[in-house]
Amino acid sequence: QVQLVESGGGLVQAGGSLRLSCATSGSIFMFNFMAWYRQAPGEQRELVARITSGLNTNYADSVKGRFTISRDGAKNTVYLQMNSLKPEDTAVYYCNTWYGGANYWGQGTQVTVSS
Repeated sequence: QVQLVESGGGLVQAGGSLRLSCATSGSIFMFNFMAWYRQAPGEQRELVARITSGLNTNYADSVKGRFTISRDGAKNTVYLQMNSLKPEDTAVYYCNTWYGGANYWGQGTQVTVSS
């Protein structure tokens, strides 16, 4: 059983920064990829950023150049550094991975960007 625990959300003004963390219950090297998704009220959940075991990354067009995904193997943690935040980035952010044929999600962390 994989557990993912997000932290780091909060309220920030437009143009500000936040760093989200996702701690995993096992070695992060078990996973072929780790990802961050977000879901705004009334919207579908969307992929924000993804990092593979080979450290390849990809981003949603809406966050390219502003967000950076990274991982720390020693801490079994994945990060999402979010800069130049916009009100449209307001959402619940979820950590995600796939392991052993199952899809795993964290509980989510709220990010609110005020204008």
